[in-house]
Amino acid sequence: MGFNNIRNFVIIAHIDHGKSTLADRFLEITGAVEKDKMQEQFLDSMDLEREKGITIKMHPVRLIYNKPQSQILNLKSQILQCNDSYILNLIDTPGHIDFTYEISRALACVEGALLLVDATQGIQAQTLFNLEQARKQNLKIIGAVNKIDMPYADVEQAVKELASILQVEEAEISLVSGKSGQNVEGLLQRMIKEVPAPKIEQDSCFKALIFDSKYDSFSGVVAFVRVFGGAIKTGDKIYLINQKREAIVKEVGYFFPKLTLVDALFAGEIGYIKTGIKEPVDVKVGETIIKVSDSGYLNEKPLIGYKEPQPVLYLSLYPSIADDFTLLKDALEKLKLNDPALSFQVETKMVLGRGVRIGFLGSLHAEIAMRRLKNEFGLDLIVSVPQTIFKVIDKKGKESIVSSPADWPDLSFIQEIQEPIARIEIVTPSAFLSRIFRILPDFDIILLETKNLTVAKTLLIAQAPLREIVTGSFYETIKSVSEGYGSFSFEQTGFQLADLVKIDILVAGEKQDPLAKIAPRKSAFFEARKLLQKLKGLLPPQQFAVALQAVVGGKVIARENLRSLRKDVLAPLYGGDITRKRKLLDIQKKGKKELKEKSRVNISAKVFFELFRS
Repeated sequence: MGFNNIRNFVIIAHIDHGKSTLADRFLEITGAVEKDKMQEQFLDSMDLEREKGITIKMHPVRLIYNKPQSQILNLKSQILQCNDSYILNLIDTPGHIDFTYEISRALACVEGALLLVDATQGIQAQTLFNLEQARKQNLKIIGAVNKIDMPYADVEQAVKELASILQVEEAEISLVSGKSGQNVEGLLQRMIKEVPAPKIEQDSCFKALIFDSKYDSFSGVVAFVRVFGGAIKTGDKIYLINQKREAIVKEVGYFFPKLTLVDALFAGEIGYIKTGIKEPVDVKVGETIIKVSDSGYLNEKPLIGYKEPQPVLYLSLYPSIADDFTLLKDALEKLKLNDPALSFQVETKMVLGRGVRIGFLGSLHAEIAMRRLKNEFGLDLIVSVPQTIFKVIDKKGKESIVSSPADWPDLSFIQEIQEPIARIEIVTPSAFLSRIFRILPDFDIILLETKNLTVAKTLLIAQAPLREIVTGSFYETIKSVSEGYGSFSFEQTGFQLADLVKIDILVAGEKQDPLAKIAPRKSAFFEARKLLQKLKGLLPPQQFAVALQAVVGGKVIARENLRSLRKDVLAPLYGGDITRKRKLLDIQKKGKKELKEKSRVNISAKVFFELFRS
C-alpha cells in the first residue's frame, strides 16, 4: 500500500465531550481490538485516567479500515495490505486545559483534526482553543456533534454553534453517538475522504520527529515518531540532531494498539523506535532523528519542533525520607520523557533537605504528576505552597524571575514587582451572564470584550492575574455559578505591576521556610489566617502552648495558639489543704516554662503533606 492510502488525524474536544468513547467505536469498526478484550475508554490505559474518567496522555493507535467492508484481517495481513485498505493513524488527545501541550504535539504530526462537540453542552472554551491551534497547523478540520441520543441533547443548537465557528454549512456537520455507534462508520469514511494523504518527498533522507516517548528498563528510551521522509529499520544507526547523539535502533513498530514489531517504518507513517539510549535526558520531545547511513546526513536541518511549554504554577517537592532524593530525581527524569511539560531544578531547605522545584501547566497537571510519582515510583512526598512566577526589578534596573518565596529579595533593594497576567476566554450560556459578571471582581478580573457565539451562548474575553486562575478557586466558582455549563481557557500574555508581599510563618518563634508564601498585600491577612487555621488543625498538641504567627516585613499580621497538653496533677489528691494543690500546679507551670524555653516544635512530613495537598 502506498502513502496515498494513509490518513493521519487527531480527535480534539473539550473535556468529557466523548473523544475516548468515539475512539472505542473506531477500534471496533476496524477490528483493532478483539471483542472479548474490548473495554470502555480502551486507549486510556493509565489507572489515573480510568479513576478520574479523563484522558491525561495522548494515545496513538494504528487502524486498518478495509473498504467497503469493515472486517479487519489478521495481524500478519495487516502489514501486507491490499489497495482497498486504508491506514488510519489516530491520536486521541486530552481535553483539559492543563494538557494543551499534549494536544500541540499531536497536531504537529497529522494532516487532519476531528473537532468533537457534546450535543448536551455545545461549544466550550477548550473547543475554541483547540480549533485555533488546529488552524495554526493548517489542518483539515471536520466538525461532528456527539451524544445525539442523550435525553437532554440539543442537537440543533450544537450544530448551529459548531457550523458558526467552523464557518461551514450546517449540513457539513456530522451527527454521531460514540456510545451507540450511530453514524460512526460514516464519519470514519468521511475522514478518509476529506483528510489529505501525507505529502512525501520522493527519494528523501530519513527524517522523523519525536512527539512523545517512554522509558523501558530493557530497551531504554522508546521514541514515538512521525516519519516525514525516508525509511528506518532495526539495526540502522540513527543520529539525534539537537542532542548530537548516535544510537543503534533496537526495534521499530506500530501501535496496534500495543507496540507491534514490523520490518520498517516509512515516510508518512506514525510509529515507535526503540533507541537503546538509557539516559532519559538525551531524548527530548521535538527532537529530529536522521539516519547516519544517508549521504549528507550531517547537513540535514532539524524539523520544526514544538514551542517550549511555559509553566504557570510552581511547587517544591521533597521526599518524606531524605535518603529517597536520588529516587525522586531519577523518577522525574523518567516521568519527563512521558510528560515533557515538566521542568524542574534541585533546591535545598534546612528543614526538609534536598528537593526539587517543579513547574506545571496548571493545578490538575500538578496533581496528576504527584499522583504518578507516588503510584508508579512509590514516593511519599512533601509538597510546598503552590506559587506562580514573579518578575522582580531592582533599583539598578536588573530583572530576575522569582518562583519560590525562598528567593524573595530584600524589599529595600526592589524598585518594582511584576506578576504574570493571562488572557481568559469564558464561554457560558447567556442566561448565566449576570452571575458571571458578579464574580469577576472577586478574582481581580477585568472584562475586555463580550461576543455572542449564538443567541444562547456568549464568549467573554477578559484579563486577570495568573495567580487567581491557577492557584485559587476560579474554576470551581465558574462551574458553580453557571450550574456546570460554563468553561474557560487561558493563555499567559505578559506581566503587570503588582503590590506583593512575602508571608513568613513562625512556629514557636522559629521561621518555617517551606510554609512561606507570596501574596497580594490587600489579601495577605486573609490568606495568612487561613493557612494558620489549617496548620493549627494539623499540628498535634505539645507539652507547652505554641504560638503560630504570620509575619510580613517583620510585623505579625495573624496569630493562632496551639493548646498545650495538660496532665491533671491534682488527680491523686483526695483533699487536703489548698496550698498543697497550688504547690503542685506551680511546679507544673514552672516545668512547662522551662520546657518551652529549651524545646522546639518538629513538624512531621505528614503534616506538610496534609497541609498542601489539594
